[in-house]
Amino acid sequence: MNNKSCPISLISVDSNIARINALYVGIIFILFILLQNSALVFFLILDFVIRIFFNKEYSLLFMLSKITKQLLNLQNVKVDAAPKKLAALFGLVFLIAITAMHFAGLTLLFYLFSGVLLACIFLEVTFSYCLGCEIYHIYKKVFI
Repeated sequence: MNNKSCPISLISVDSNIARINALYVGIIFILFILLQNSALVFFLILDFVIRIFFNKEYSLLFMLSKITKQLLNLQNVKVDAAPKKLAALFGLVFLIAITAMHFAGLTLLFYLFSGVLLACIFLEVTFSYCLGCEIYHIYKKVFI
């Protein structure tokens, strides 16, 4: 994704690692839906918490994504970290909400929110289009 304005965070991340990471999140999330194994969604929530609030280097999916990028011999594609961090925060909120809906038996909402999350993951993996990043840029334009 192209930077639409000067970065606020002055920190960049590799877009290819983010895309690979999204692929792994999508695979695990689809397995959660199919198998109804709560451990899978709890693993995703924990991994998001580690990446967002602690050090991404300790995230198992981040480590796996880095290894995959090296094995595929992909180039570095640097993008501003702030929009990606906000997108990850949205992902975490969605995962927590989806988990709550799952346990509350809110089947229709569970599948609706799951569909939105999977659509966002699909856009990131397939087209490098980050909906959370777009929301970040709109927010910056309107409020900052």
